[in-house]
Amino acid sequence: MTDDKRWTVLLLAGSRPGGDPLTRSLQVDYKPLLPIAGEPMLLRPIRALLATEKVSKIRVLTQQVERLREALPNEPRLVVERSDDTIAATLQRICADPETPYPLLVTTADHALLTPQMIEEFLAGSAGSDVAIGFVSRSNMLTRFPDAQRTWLRFGRERYSGANLFALRTPEARIGIERWRSVEQDRKKGWRVLLQMGLPLFLGAVLRVRDLDQSARGLSRSLGITIKGVVLSDPTAAIDVDKAADYTLVNEILAGRA
Repeated sequence: MTDDKRWTVLLLAGSRPGGDPLTRSLQVDYKPLLPIAGEPMLLRPIRALLATEKVSKIRVLTQQVERLREALPNEPRLVVERSDDTIAATLQRICADPETPYPLLVTTADHALLTPQMIEEFLAGSAGSDVAIGFVSRSNMLTRFPDAQRTWLRFGRERYSGANLFALRTPEARIGIERWRSVEQDRKKGWRVLLQMGLPLFLGAVLRVRDLDQSARGLSRSLGITIKGVVLSDPTAAIDVDKAADYTLVNEILAGRA
């Protein structure tokens, strides 16, 4: 069956208070405006989203509304809004709003290598879920980028890195957002996230007895919603611009040198 839903995108385009080492090293005071291949970074994922047929609206969520509004093209599908203090708080507010249209696609301004093909593959793979999360397998990533350093979560015999793509397909997704808010501070520490998600899931991952699909089904039972992990075929889906090595790699990929 063809999924012909029209998606609203929540593009997270904020910055840590005080910036971070990468932005300071490049003398840029706001991360979404980092220069990538001669243009502000957030323009790259926005262009990919606008080129995706199923995307009907893009809500750019940021602390500096006027600065980003000035950097964006004049496009009726784009709107810039003020974000809350944290990602989870922002998503929780939006999901609780009765006027919010579903389904929602969540991604980030530092997803500089995002393509329409990645988006379409992820949206298709999310079918049948309340919440879907994009992943790239470690074996796939290291085949193309053997020196890549990511945050890996082990499920069964494989490890995965997040692809900064999240589908919130139904209002029930708010249950997943509430749980995410409780672990947001540990989202870079895989074992802590797994432990807070539940002891069976944690033990299954540590003992390598649950693969990604089995873990998603276990978490679905725990939360009472349907959660899917969508493994993407393009390893660059897991490369965001978080540190200096990422920034260098993204620019090399775009220049055809990686």
